[in-house]
Amino acid sequence: MRPEDAMKVILYPYVTEKTFDLIEKENKLTFIVDRNADKNKIKKAVEVLYSVKVESVNVLNTVKGKKAYVKLAKESSATDLASKLGLV
Repeated sequence: MRPEDAMKVILYPYVTEKTFDLIEKENKLTFIVDRNADKNKIKKAVEVLYSVKVESVNVLNTVKGKKAYVKLAKESSATDLASKLGLV
């Protein structure tokens, strides 16, 4: 996947108090993604854009859009990535 395509899949990071707990406790990040994106596209897009290893992806359709909970592999830190993105 090219970075241009990945940027169309991942729209923006989603941040709340609950997502901060997920970052710290479960090594998960939350993103609002394209409504047509499936789990595999989301996984590849996160790996391409942020150079991390993704373990799993869960999706949830909400009023704000499609929300993706991305669990990073043990060798990738969600806290480090969140600070690079300016979320922390």
